[in-house]
Amino acid sequence: MTDQEHIVDPDPILPPEEAGTDQYIAARRDHLEELRRRGVEPYPYRFEPSHSVAGIMAEWDELCPEQAEPQERPRVVLAGRLTAVRMHGKTAFGDLLDATDRVQIYIKRDEVGDEVFEVFELLDLGDWIGVEGTLMVTRTGERTLRVISLTLLAKSIRPIPTPKTTVDPDTGEERTYYAFADKEARYRRRYVDLFVNPEVREIFRIRASLVTELRSFLDGRGFLEVETPVLQQLHGGASARPFITLHNTLDIELYLRIALELYHKRLIVGGLDRVYEIGRIFRNEGLDRWHNPEFTMLELYQAYADYSDIMQLVEDIFANWCDNVLQGETGLQFDGQSINLAPPYPRRPFLELVMEYSRLDAAEMDEDDLRNALREKGVDVEGKIGKGGLLDAAFGEFVEPNLVQPVFVIDYPLELSPLAKRHREEPGLTERFELIIAGMEFANAFSELNDPDDQRARFAAQLALLEMGDEDAQRLDEDFVLSLEYGMPPTGGLGIGIDRVVMLFTDQRSIRDVILFPTLRPEEGRG
Repeated sequence: MTDQEHIVDPDPILPPEEAGTDQYIAARRDHLEELRRRGVEPYPYRFEPSHSVAGIMAEWDELCPEQAEPQERPRVVLAGRLTAVRMHGKTAFGDLLDATDRVQIYIKRDEVGDEVFEVFELLDLGDWIGVEGTLMVTRTGERTLRVISLTLLAKSIRPIPTPKTTVDPDTGEERTYYAFADKEARYRRRYVDLFVNPEVREIFRIRASLVTELRSFLDGRGFLEVETPVLQQLHGGASARPFITLHNTLDIELYLRIALELYHKRLIVGGLDRVYEIGRIFRNEGLDRWHNPEFTMLELYQAYADYSDIMQLVEDIFANWCDNVLQGETGLQFDGQSINLAPPYPRRPFLELVMEYSRLDAAEMDEDDLRNALREKGVDVEGKIGKGGLLDAAFGEFVEPNLVQPVFVIDYPLELSPLAKRHREEPGLTERFELIIAGMEFANAFSELNDPDDQRARFAAQLALLEMGDEDAQRLDEDFVLSLEYGMPPTGGLGIGIDRVVMLFTDQRSIRDVILFPTLRPEEGRG
């Protein structure tokens, strides 16, 4: 096999069949059959590495002492994908990529024997291999594994995308063209994206770290992690349209949950003073850079607390993320803007901000006046039902885009907050806040409504909106109201969108870039 065959696999625009890769697939299948003819099992059952690539780099001095002869050095066993091969007659170099990093491997015919070397020659880029050997440093100073034995772990039938590097003949500048840059193809073939683009793997490592640190923080504050139903007979806890499914045995419609709230409050009634859940939420809504139909939400509820206590808790959560994910840094870049996450965050009343940025005294306007005023300012108010819908439109149009640094927007109008407690001092308002950063909502929290009669009246107002055509209005949950009649202590509640937090901490402009398998339209020709 030639160097050319190893290195210049095509750069497919997936699906591969449409990119003229049939000849490469056929060649790989020929290699597969030849390996089987030689008695090599291309898909063995198990293999046991002794180290990761990152692990051997961390332990390099112990595993590759300079004073020791090569044969005296400890043997290490690695497993990963073969991502590059450079043939040099009876020797070859390659790159092995595992989940942690890349390392160069070196194989010499005289050391491994003809049989093993010829198996190596039948390998293709993307094949999974296991290698055993000792560590060395090449004349150019590159840390390398000197192969003693090799095991094929999985044959890659399809060619993998590989980056291309060109050199400007005038300046000598090198330029790398990424092999797998098409966004939609990357979302559809995330399994390819992950091993081709190391920065993508890093995004999801950071995501895992953010969730791990959040759990650790809340556990340390005495919160109990709980699990509540995903399939619900009545959707509630948010203003959103649900996905509907059918349970065959019970012959009833069920809804995928749109929030965690109402079950968590039942747990507070039951005497669990602090609860949280990090779970998947499903909303039958549009898709854009901020929204995916399924997403991950933290919700927590703390008895004997109000929204001021929860504001402090949110600041503590973000400070903890800065300490443990950003290694103590409080500044980051997001979408070309410098964001400072160091608390405390300012607290600004909702209506005050609407007045400041729209020049509308919305608090003093009735629904018709506000609708007309927004129309005059070019705001699309079609489909906005009730004064609450209009206030929400005004806030989204005029206020949110101007809130770059973290700010708590507090004291929302009653019409926008059917589950929040009435403000203790300001009639017509509720004790609710949202944390806004870079024009995007990251957290939503209340002093939770615990008066069952008031809650029933709020649900009735929501049903009136539903009858007027507001499909996002909340339904009356009789069992939830019943639970409140048993008594729920003063409680503060909080929701944080985990996907958006990951976007912020990894500087990603689309929620699809932080969800491993985002929702997409069906691919043409693939059902």
